[in-house]
Amino acid sequence: MSSAQDPFYIVKEEIQDSIDKLLSKFHQWERRHSDSGEQLRLTKELLAGCESIEWQVDELNKTIAVAARDPALYGINEVELDKRRIWTSNARSQVGTVKKSIVTGKELNGTSTSNVNGMRQELMRLPDSRQTDRNQYIAHSNDDFISSESDRQLLLIRRQDEELDELSASVERIGGVGLTIHEELLAHEKIIDELGTEMDSTSNRLDFVQKKVAMVMKKASVKGQLMMILFLLVLFIILFVLVFFT
Repeated sequence: MSSAQDPFYIVKEEIQDSIDKLLSKFHQWERRHSDSGEQLRLTKELLAGCESIEWQVDELNKTIAVAARDPALYGINEVELDKRRIWTSNARSQVGTVKKSIVTGKELNGTSTSNVNGMRQELMRLPDSRQTDRNQYIAHSNDDFISSESDRQLLLIRRQDEELDELSASVERIGGVGLTIHEELLAHEKIIDELGTEMDSTSNRLDFVQKKVAMVMKKASVKGQLMMILFLLVLFIILFVLVFFT
């Protein structure tokens, strides 16, 4: 939850405004004479303001105690809880110092200048809650920026890992396709080699038969050749008659 949406910071701003107004009115109270009616009026207003602010700080402390039981439920951590406790402690100290100064001055009915100055110095020694809160907010913002930047870097690395995994898978698929093509080429090469071997064997056999026929033709006489032709002619006639007339 951002600071702008956190109810704690909304209430804290309201309390801080009340504290600033209280301190401004307290400085006016210091400049008034102890027996003046204006100082009496400011005294009543200051005491009422201190009680109101103390009550608001107490209620804010109760919310911090509730959040401390389960910080994860409210989206905060221990560091943030410590920052909130420090702020409420500083606010309580400021209001308590003002209240103590007023009560002391009221009882003495004429506080000496040295006592007033001492009270003022005590207020000045207290840490400025607004400045402290601003520093805490800047530190918190820096932590948020570092955290978001770290998350962005982790997301970028994760995406790069996913892209590398996809690229590796694509390379493996391409390698598998290339291996399959290589095996197919080897099989085709083997078939072509076997076909070439068979053609060479058939060609050799044909040459052998042709040579044998040529040798037979040379050995046979003209009369033998005529007899063979006549025999083939008679055989053709017989086959023709058997096929077409039976």
